[in-house]
Amino acid sequence: MYKYEIIIYWDNQDHVYIAEVPELPGCFAHGSSYDEALYNAKEAIQLWIDTAKEFGDAVPEPKGQRLMYA
Repeated sequence: MYKYEIIIYWDNQDHVYIAEVPELPGCFAHGSSYDEALYNAKEAIQLWIDTAKEFGDAVPEPKGQRLMYA
């Protein structure tokens, strides 16, 4: 199981929580609650990895440390 950092924040414009996975370019998810955004982010991570493998792209190893403070 890959363990990537997930940054979750509230978006005032769309009124949803946004979940961003900085180590996987373009990997985002959202949800109406914090927990839903986290759940969707975990699904997005798996889809990102599956797609990368399907196309023979490298899957970055998780850095295992906080990348930024929010």
